[in-house]
Amino acid sequence: MSVAIERLGPEDTALVAGRIAQAFTVLEVTRWLVPDASKREAVLAGNFEILVEHAMRHGLVYANADRAAVAVWFPSVGDPAPPPADYDARLAAACGAWTDRFQHLDELFAANHPHPDHHHLAFLAVQPDRQGQGLGTALLEHHHAWLDANGMPGYLEASSPRSRDLYAQHGYRAGEPFRVPDGTPFWPMWREPVSH
Repeated sequence: MSVAIERLGPEDTALVAGRIAQAFTVLEVTRWLVPDASKREAVLAGNFEILVEHAMRHGLVYANADRAAVAVWFPSVGDPAPPPADYDARLAAACGAWTDRFQHLDELFAANHPHPDHHHLAFLAVQPDRQGQGLGTALLEHHHAWLDANGMPGYLEASSPRSRDLYAQHGYRAGEPFRVPDGTPFWPMWREPVSH
């Protein structure tokens, strides 16, 4: 089955952030980030909107035709992109009482982020009722083709054993996990480009 992939623009920012939040509310780490289940998806969407908007300027945002699956990549090559404008204030507005937990996660990600040039897969999310249909794989393969053609490694943080094992099937190798304070792990994963 061939899946048409297209690059999205700023007008899709809220949709992409909502799609990621919808897919990520079931992750163990989001229970630590936002313990209140009734507010979790909205808080996550607000946080992700800051990052997706940033990616629209400094990264690459892709989706399948009906937007059921989205991928957000940040090139980490040469000088780093500036942080999102007014990030601290916007984070506090989006995350409220749980802002310190999101800041802690940002610091963990920064401390474990590799330094060689690479493209960072910040988010890969598929609408829950469309998972297991190959949409995430199509998005991965779409950008991996560019990475391979340009000799560029890929990097991501896998947030569950299931996603870690899925990414391993696509050439990513997991490093030692790092953990949020409640013990929930993230696996840093690196993919060397494949020469064809």
